[in-house]
Amino acid sequence: MRYQDIITIEPGKRGGEPCIRGMRITVYDVLFYLASGMTDEEILDDFPYLTQEDILACLSYAADRERQTLMIQA
Repeated sequence: MRYQDIITIEPGKRGGEPCIRGMRITVYDVLFYLASGMTDEEILDDFPYLTQEDILACLSYAADRERQTLMIQA
């Protein structure tokens, strides 16, 4: 799975925030739910149009962004 195939950025949608498959739910939304203690299963129950692969893509996107930030600072 490549997160680039799932995470989309469209200037007119959610202010250009990275979203999942062109929908209006952002990577930040999913990461916030996970950080607040929601399990993958709870997120998938609350948002039935999401998949486990979508959640993994959000985590992969965030990890890649962090890695890029560290590389820039080095």
